[in-house]
Amino acid sequence: MSHFCHHCGNDLRSGDAERKKAYAARPDEPVASFRLVSTIMPQGSGKQPYTYKVALGVALLLTVLTAALGALPVAIMVAAFSIPIVYILYLYDVNLWEDEPIPVVAAAFVLTGVLAAVFTWIWSDKIALSLDTIGGNDAGPAGRDLLILLLLVPVVSELIRQIGPLYLASRPRYDDLMDGFTFGVVAGVGYACFETLVLHWGWISGGFAGPGSSAGTWISIVLLHGFIKPLIYGSATGLAGAEFSGLGEGYDGFTPRWVFGVIQAIVINALFQGGVYLLGFVGGHGSTVGAILGVVWGLLLLGALIIRVRTVLHKGLLEAALESAARGGSNHASGDLAFCSRCEMPLLPHSDFCSACGNSVRSVPKSARGVAAQAVAGGGAGGYDATTGETQA
Repeated sequence: MSHFCHHCGNDLRSGDAERKKAYAARPDEPVASFRLVSTIMPQGSGKQPYTYKVALGVALLLTVLTAALGALPVAIMVAAFSIPIVYILYLYDVNLWEDEPIPVVAAAFVLTGVLAAVFTWIWSDKIALSLDTIGGNDAGPAGRDLLILLLLVPVVSELIRQIGPLYLASRPRYDDLMDGFTFGVVAGVGYACFETLVLHWGWISGGFAGPGSSAGTWISIVLLHGFIKPLIYGSATGLAGAEFSGLGEGYDGFTPRWVFGVIQAIVINALFQGGVYLLGFVGGHGSTVGAILGVVWGLLLLGALIIRVRTVLHKGLLEAALESAARGGSNHASGDLAFCSRCEMPLLPHSDFCSACGNSVRSVPKSARGVAAQAVAGGGAGGYDATTGETQA
């Protein structure tokens, strides 16, 4: 007997009707868990999760060491580019969009980054906050600064981050739920990267500070803006991108669900910006305590956001499968000509889920849904459609 229904993904051997113990994109993990890699990199976590974990770990260690030694330019540059580079390598590693990788990454990352740099320069320099770095001001919190960080920055920055993902997700080749989420993550980490460079350009151009009593503050700030912030931005924007793409064939567009996703991202951004700003005053100007509290606040927001992302994606993958089944079945690879990319067991006809491990077929790149089948079908009587994964008579 199959463990999971290949149409709806339900667990047929237990009473876990909503599959809370088997995340659709990684069935060996529960839905409510703090698993970063399988959350923001769902289409590659099944095969090489430790590759990305090691890469992020090395970048994190290098950032902490360089910041502790006072090599602030190096620390900030490593922190700013670590997650974007790892994520772009992930996109190429899983061959997510094999036909147009450069235009896709350019539209979602570079375009967003350029707009982010311009807008950050405007609000941080031309409008001019009354502080040198986020959370540093002897006079205490200012109402004007709070308006900028709680309203102007969250609203405008999120709208900027939506430009690339909406353009890409509206194209027929990239209208899948997971595509929309991935576009949003790319835009979010790209925005965070360039925002960090602009906000801390004074440190970058100031040269090495040398080891000293401010090491704790430096480490906290580079961790916050180089690692926590891009993950928050990317996850929040990714949720809105997933809602824009929707569940079924074609993208859903500007629906109430997308509007809610954007508002949700704006609120998360405001909570992050406002919380870090206010906590920065704890202990006085340049206090290490305030910087550390900012990191803790960012981690709390990120933890809640990870659970939210996993819940939304899990529910979306299950609902998309039900919608597909109601329309007569999916167009994914079928029979003994297709295999699960995770456990390598054969997929049943028109599968949305692997009946053996429960992995969602939608959680793997389109190009990988029929890779195994293509080799087998090459010598058969029928042709093979690599886009849908179906055998053609």
